[in-house]
Amino acid sequence: MKASVDSDRCAGHGDCVSICAAVFSWTPDGFAEVVLDEIPEQYTDLVLKASHDCPEHAIEIDEG
Repeated sequence: MKASVDSDRCAGHGDCVSICAAVFSWTPDGFAEVVLDEIPEQYTDLVLKASHDCPEHAIEIDEG
């Protein structure tokens, strides 16, 4: 699984960082970013929750 944050949609709420700081972090500008190229299986449920809970729907998931 891969995840990405659409920088045009992210408003910096930080829900994703709160849910899974092992995968999401802050950019210097105060927006979220994904820090892992491949999401380890142990974080899959948290990444899906972060995507679902994002108020701006800025997290994209590629399960391929």
